[in-house]
Amino acid sequence: MIWLTDNIAFPPYEFTTKEGIIALGGDLSEKRLIYAYKNGIFPWFSEGEPIVWYCPFERMVLFPDDLKVSKSMKKFIKKNEFNITENKAFEAVIYNCKNIDRKDGFGTWITDDMEQAYINLHKKGVAKSIEVWEDAELVGGLYGLEINGIFCGESMFSKVSNASKLAFIHLVKNNSYQLIDCQIYNDHLASLGAKEIDRNVFLKILKTSQKK
Repeated sequence: MIWLTDNIAFPPYEFTTKEGIIALGGDLSEKRLIYAYKNGIFPWFSEGEPIVWYCPFERMVLFPDDLKVSKSMKKFIKKNEFNITENKAFEAVIYNCKNIDRKDGFGTWITDDMEQAYINLHKKGVAKSIEVWEDAELVGGLYGLEINGIFCGESMFSKVSNASKLAFIHLVKNNSYQLIDCQIYNDHLASLGAKEIDRNVFLKILKTSQKK
């Protein structure tokens, strides 16, 4: 396992473990995080652990044209019971993603340092949030990074049924992203049309987007 130094660089992709780990350590500076995402790498670790950097061999992605909206979800959207905004409450979104109870247990991986790091990226215009409101209450949302026409999704939350789906559908339909990076497989995103592709295919798309 390779430990990072102060140098903003990562090992060659060939060093990735079978679990998808490419390196350990380093920091969550704006420069390192942006460099990581531009190279298909993202941090995922728990409080008290060293930073763990991933670049899995299979990447969960959504091509916008593949978005699936079920009949029931279309009816839900037509009711127009919620208000959707962009970048109006980023800190509240990441706070809820961090603290909401989840059946899958994936709520605790957003550490205090990660929370602050992405807030800093939002202030720089790199990280973005989608908010879903019921009256004046924030009931759902998501956040991630915009990297050269690709949205790198980080986390989402729902306090009422379908709120996170609503945020995701809004993200896809109201922005001209070439690709939504969903990182690793989950059933929730698969139901919306996301699928796994080979890492090399994903990295090629990343590199091509940065040349435009």
